[in-house]
Amino acid sequence: MQNPPDLRPDLAPKLRLADPARPGQPTIGMVSLGCPKALVDSERILTRLRAEGYAISADYAGAEAVIVNTCGFLDSAKAESLEAIGEALRENGRVIVTGCLGAEPDYITGAHPRVLAVTGPHQYEQVLDAVHAAVPPQPDPFVDLLPASGVTLTPRHYSYLKIAEGCNHRCKFCIIPDMRGRLTSRPAHAVIREAERLVEAGVKELLVISQDTSAYGADIAHAEERGHRAHIEDLARDLGSLGAWVRLHYVYPYPRVRNLIPLMAEGLVLPYLDIPFQHAHPDTLKRMARPSAQTKTLEEIAAWRAVCPDIALRSTFIVGYPGETEAEFAYLLDWLEEAQLDRVGCFQYENVAGARSNALPDHVPDEIKQDRWDRFMAKAQAISEARLAAKVGSLQQVIVDEIDEGGIATCRTTADAPEIDGNLFIDEDTGGLSPGDIVTVEVDEAGEYDLWGRLAP
Repeated sequence: MQNPPDLRPDLAPKLRLADPARPGQPTIGMVSLGCPKALVDSERILTRLRAEGYAISADYAGAEAVIVNTCGFLDSAKAESLEAIGEALRENGRVIVTGCLGAEPDYITGAHPRVLAVTGPHQYEQVLDAVHAAVPPQPDPFVDLLPASGVTLTPRHYSYLKIAEGCNHRCKFCIIPDMRGRLTSRPAHAVIREAERLVEAGVKELLVISQDTSAYGADIAHAEERGHRAHIEDLARDLGSLGAWVRLHYVYPYPRVRNLIPLMAEGLVLPYLDIPFQHAHPDTLKRMARPSAQTKTLEEIAAWRAVCPDIALRSTFIVGYPGETEAEFAYLLDWLEEAQLDRVGCFQYENVAGARSNALPDHVPDEIKQDRWDRFMAKAQAISEARLAAKVGSLQQVIVDEIDEGGIATCRTTADAPEIDGNLFIDEDTGGLSPGDIVTVEVDEAGEYDLWGRLAP
C-alpha cells in the first residue's frame, strides 16, 4: 500500500519559474519534490546558481541540465522521486539528483544509472560542483543581477523561512534523522537578517519551518549573538516585530509551546499552530516512540484556546500503524471529536526502508488501513465544515494569493497556510486588489474546507 501524493499533506507549493535567459547564458532546470523544507533547499541552490550567472529554465527543453531535488520520507515519495528522475532523463537527458533520497545513491543509480551525479540533502557545494562539471558557468557581472531576496519559488508575497535542519527525535516510522542528521539550528541573528531582507523585498508572510520548530536553539544552548537569542519564543517575538504575518509550522506540543500563545493573542504571531500529533492513543504513541508529553494534548489545547480563542490548529495523523487495534483507532476518532482541530491531514502507514517500525509485529492489512482512513477523513471533514460554518457573518483578515481572469480573488485567512489548508474566495468588487494585499472580509458562505466572502466596507 502506497500513499498517492494527494494523501501526503506536507507537500510544498508548485515551483514558479519565469526568468528568461540572455543569449548564450547557461541554463539549468529544477524539479523540486517533497516538503517546504526541500523547497527552501531548492531556492538556496538556485540562488547560488543565479549568482554565478546561470539562468533558470521553467521547462526541460530550455535547460542544458536538470536538477531533481528528491523526497525520501515514504516509499511512495521515493517512487515519485524515481519517476521524476526518469521523466527528466527522458525529456532532457542530463540529470543531477539531490535531496533526501540522495542519501541512498545506490538506490538511485540502480534505477537510473545515467544520472550525472547524486548528492544528499543540503549538500549545496556538491550540487554546484556537479552543475559546474555538466554546464560550465559563464557569468556576466554587468547583466546577471541577483534580486536582494535571492531566487524564490513561491509567489512574491510569501516565503518559507527555515530556522533549523535535522531532528533529535527517533520516531520509529521516520528516517529523517538518518537522512538529515540531528538538530542543527541557525544562529538567530542570521534568521532575522534573512527575514528582514525578505520583508524589504515585499514579502508579507513568513512561514517558519524546520523539522522540530519548538526545539529551535536547544542544540546551541539557546545562544545569544548580536542581540538575538536562539529560542523559539524570542525568535517569534523578533520576527513579529517586522510587520509581516508570521506562521509557525511543525511545532511539537512541548509544555513550553504555551509561552507562544500570548504572542498570538497580542497579534505578534498568527494564531496558528501546525502540530504533528500523528496519533492520540498512548499505546500507539509509545510504539511510534513519540514524546510522552503528547498524551496530555487535550489539556494543552484547552489551555491554548483559553488564552487565544481564535487560534487555528492543524495537524497530520497516521492510520493503520503496526499494532493499531480497532479500539485504538476508535480512541483516535473520539479524541479528534473532542480536540476539534481546524485543519487535518492524514495518510496511511507504509513501511519505509530503514525505519524501525518495519520490524514491529501486527501490521494492519491494506483494506483496514483504507477503511480507517475513510472514516477518519469523514470525521475530520464534518468537524471542518462545522467550524467554518461558525465563521459565517464574521470579519476575517485575509491575504490575497491570486486573482483569476474572471476577477475571482483566491485568498487565505490567518487560519490557512498556502497549498495545505483552505481558501477564502471573493467574487465581486476585486478590481482594486493585487496579490499580497491584506484586507478585511465579511464571510457570507462556508463549505467543507473553504469560505466565501465580500470586502468589508
